[in-house]
Amino acid sequence: MNIIIRHAEIIERMDQFIRLQTTGSPEDFTSRLRISKTKLYRLIDIMKKLNAPS
Repeated sequence: MNIIIRHAEIIERMDQFIRLQTTGSPEDFTSRLRISKTKLYRLIDIMKKLNAPS
């Protein structure tokens, strides 16, 4: 269950960065979120499936 909460927290942070248009490069974004590039792209796919605004 902790992993679901962790992913939700990361998605919330991603959403904040995206809304503020402060993501930077994928490398910068992953560094700020402290996740791998692979995880970043997986979470972006999840956000798209949830119809998150782009």
